[in-house]
This record gives sequence, C-alpha cells and structure tokens, in this order.
Amino acid sequence: MGVFVFLPLVLPLTAWPIARLAAQHLHPRTATGLLTVVAAVMALCSTLCLALVMVVGTAQLPGNPLPDAWSDPEVRAAVPYDEIVGKAAIPALCLVVAASVRALWRHGRVRRRAHRALAGLPGTGVAVLPDDVPYAYALPGGRRDRVVVSTALLDCLEPGERRALFAHERAHLAARHHRFLLAVRLAALANPFLRPLRTAVSFTAERWADETAARAVGDRRAVATAIGKAALVSRDAPVPTLAGLAAPGPVPRRVAALLGPAPAVRTWPPVFTSAGLAAWAAAAGTAVSAMSSANAAVTMFLILRAATPF
Repeated sequence: MGVFVFLPLVLPLTAWPIARLAAQHLHPRTATGLLTVVAAVMALCSTLCLALVMVVGTAQLPGNPLPDAWSDPEVRAAVPYDEIVGKAAIPALCLVVAASVRALWRHGRVRRRAHRALAGLPGTGVAVLPDDVPYAYALPGGRRDRVVVSTALLDCLEPGERRALFAHERAHLAARHHRFLLAVRLAALANPFLRPLRTAVSFTAERWADETAARAVGDRRAVATAIGKAALVSRDAPVPTLAGLAAPGPVPRRVAALLGPAPAVRTWPPVFTSAGLAAWAAAAGTAVSAMSSANAAVTMFLILRAATPF
C-alpha cells in the first residue's frame, strides 16, 4: 500500500476551492448535490483507509483476537511507520465511530421527540405552536412531513412573508434537505478536512429552498424580507440536520442573492472558469481517493490472505 493508504486522509483538501466557489457560481441545487457526493465519497474512503491502518496497529497489541500472522513484518511493511500510525489509528477510528453514532442518535432522538410533541395536534402539514419564542423548521418523517412554526414568528411577518416562510420550509421537505445535511455532517465527523463542505452545503441547501420559495410565491423580495426578519428574531432548528428559515449561513448573502436575478441552472460549470477548475479538481481528488482506498483494501486483503495460515 505504501503512502497511498494515507492519500484519502488528505485528499479532501482538493475540495476546499469548490466548497468556497460553489455557492457563488453554481445553482444551489447543483452545488448541494455536488458537494454532498464529494463529501460522502471522500469520507467513506478516508474511513476505510483508517480502518486498514488500524488492522495493522491492532494486530500488534498483546491479547488481540486477530491471527498472530497479521503482525508479521511482511504485513507491517505495507504501512509506512506502522508502529506509530497503526496504533494512532485505533483511537482515531474509535472517535470517528463514536461521534457518528452520537450524531445519528441525537438526530433520531430530536425527531422522535418533536413528533411525539405534535401527536395531539391535527394531522395537517403545518403545526402552529403557541410559543413566545420565534422559530420555524421543517420536520421530516413520522406519519407525515410537517412544517413547525411558532405564533411568535408568524406575528412578526406580513401575509406575503408568511407564504414565503411556508414555501421555504415545504421546499426543504420536498427536496429531503435533511438527508444532505446529515450526510455532510457525518462526513465532517469522519474527516475534519471536510468541514468546509459541511458549511457550504448548509448554506446551499438554504439557498435552494430560497429559490424554490421565490418561484412558488412569485416574489423574490417577499422571500428576502421574510428571511431577514426571521434572522433578526428567531432561533435555530433543534439540530443542524433539520433545516430552518433563518439559519444556517450568512443571511445577508442569501438576501442579496434573492434581490438579484434567479441563478442559471447548470449541471456543470464551464471548464475554463474558477468554479469549473475547482469542480474538476474536486472530482479528480474524489476519484484518486476512491482508487487509493480501493487499491489499499485489495492490497491489504491479499497480504493478510497470504499471511494467514489455513
């Protein structure tokens, strides 16, 4: 395997330019899908390579359940600096698994609690809660998807802005934005170098819902005003994987985008532009990461198979 086993751990750096440029030069729907796929693939590849390195480190621990032959010099020679990185990979992978399980558990717990709290209300697509705290967010799952909004936030908005609010939250539900947000959150937990992509997807998912709401209500200014007002008074969604009107992302950038013309829909940016070059760099980094992790996995399998007595 050699140094190729370490490439998927650092190749997410190739996606940083597109994480910064996607929101500026790509349609929000295209940017959200592209960044999520890049983040998910790179996270899987880096986690796989971390697990392969961990095998070498675990085989050297006394009393481990692995075959003794897995700690032979021929096996350890497949990983550079096996004494250090092999053992360091053990707590690193444990931290990744623990953080991912905790994020999934919290996501599921908040959704279950929210649905239980709404169980006594009419089974409509909108749940208006009498609350002095202003908030609004999209709650997927359960018997049906629902938009949760407090009376305090509705009191701050004009009728046209309320329509924009509901259109925005329904756009989150229709496009299943919580899945994109959860995927990039788990990816960032698997590899800290992917955090810029998580931040970018949080923003582009909101921009995607902004543009969908603007088309639905036919008034871009009303959506921009609703976002600005909500940002001034409301709080965030219960967990980062549930989308809300006022967060996340720089609200002034969202408002400015809505006050301008609608973005052009492109499946891929032009090659000889900053966004195009960044997109191709991210695609190349993702491909190299996938090939490196596949090569490392196959090589480790063959080495362990040859070293294991039958």
